Amino acid sequence: MISIDERKFDEKGLIPAIVVDAENGKVLTLAYMNRESLQISMEKGLTCFWSRSRQELWLKGETSGNYQHIVSITADCDRDALVVKVEKDGPACHTGTESCFNDLLWESDERHEFTYEGLMNLIAGRKTEKKEGSYTTYLFEKGLDKILKKVGEESTEVIIAAKDKDRKETIYEIADLTYHVMVLMIEAGITLDDIHKELASRHVIDHKVKQEKMT
Repeated sequence: MISIDERKFDEKGLIPAIVVDAENGKVLTLAYMNRESLQISMEKGLTCFWSRSRQELWLKGETSGNYQHIVSITADCDRDALVVKVEKDGPACHTGTESCFNDLLWESDERHEFTYEGLMNLIAGRKTEKKEGSYTTYLFEKGLDKILKKVGEESTEVIIAAKDKDRKETIYEIADLTYHVMVLMIEAGITLDDIHKELASRHVIDHKVKQEKMT
């Protein structure tokens, strides 16, 4: 292990810290630390940064409650950048999204990999950065009642398709419902992590017996 003094801070006394979700490896945010905030982070086991805009220390979660519990801090080969792996209590971004990296700049059509997190980020981006002609932006502009109406409509479509035993149509309608539920989640400030934790709490593994609590 290396010491704080062995890390290379820039001319302003800062070092970039890339915060990564320890559970899935997703990049959450890029922030900066100075010697003091790094020391606090290591002592408390919580991420503490230096705000370049406010020129003050910033303990992540102190206001929002979305603390980031540090699993490890690793320096790169030049020792002038850090990767901070964390277990988070909530969204990393002040906008309410899981990650601060939501605005896609470029993506390969051939090498594109779909993830629910990526879709959530795309949907969240349509709320914060309104795009003309976007159906998702249209839903957010119309508000909660419109979103709820669409969730209800798509739920009915799923039931009809399933009742008809049309597998292809059922898959199609479930995908539509999933998308609209995700729009609702963004509107309500609910994250995929919230749903993951709720589902996990319903499963109790007792040695050889797995019980599901659906209460």
